[in-house]
Amino acid sequence: MRRFYEMYPIWSTVSTELSWAHFQELIKIDRKEERDFYENESIKSNWGCRELRRQINTKLYDRYLISPDKNKIIENSKNQLIEKDPEELLKSPYIFEFAGLKENKNYLETDLEHALLSHLTEFLLELGRGFSYVASQQRIKIGAEYYYPDLIFYNRLAKCFVIIDLKIGKLTHQDIGQMQMYVNYYKKTQMIDGENEPIGISLCADKDDAVVEMTLGDNVKNVYASKYLTYLPTKEELIKIIRDEKELYELANEGKNDE
Repeated sequence: MRRFYEMYPIWSTVSTELSWAHFQELIKIDRKEERDFYENESIKSNWGCRELRRQINTKLYDRYLISPDKNKIIENSKNQLIEKDPEELLKSPYIFEFAGLKENKNYLETDLEHALLSHLTEFLLELGRGFSYVASQQRIKIGAEYYYPDLIFYNRLAKCFVIIDLKIGKLTHQDIGQMQMYVNYYKKTQMIDGENEPIGISLCADKDDAVVEMTLGDNVKNVYASKYLTYLPTKEELIKIIRDEKELYELANEGKNDE
């Protein structure tokens, strides 16, 4: 109770939308901006105490800070604004420990897909706010060939389709090119007035950022590559992954910012 009073000394500022169990998790967080972020997300996303604890353990706040405009995200979180920039929907890495796939265990992409769909509620929560499931392995015809994107979602906040392909190995330039084709297909055939362009996310166990950058070039928009983990790493491991991803992003965009 003393800790609670130290974190929330003004009673009128305490949200009545959260339970005491929520606040027991929140008061463990020392950084005010981080605590405010989780409090606002708990309210907006209707997290139960268990989901709040999971998001804190998987360091959602720090993963969001990799975003190119972290100040905007935090400000939007405080003001309960919606996301519009597709990059604000991304996380790195995604944590799929709820899927029950063991680290270093041999499994196929179909195994990962089925595991995620078997835990669809947890999967949607990990993706973030505003996601709705549309289809898996949806058959689309391009030219004389049929293709099957792994997962299709719609994000009502970004007002666009989100196409996700799962890769259990290292991401290749062919994978990126295929995702670019999917995004172009949904843009030309599925978009309606008032919607934004589709987003394509290749989720992979590993990637070479130089290959991703050279394949996409400077003109390709709305195609992204992000890592996933099927297990919950230690706090130290996760912080290192986040720091490395942030440094890679800053290096890749250093020249662009100078321009």
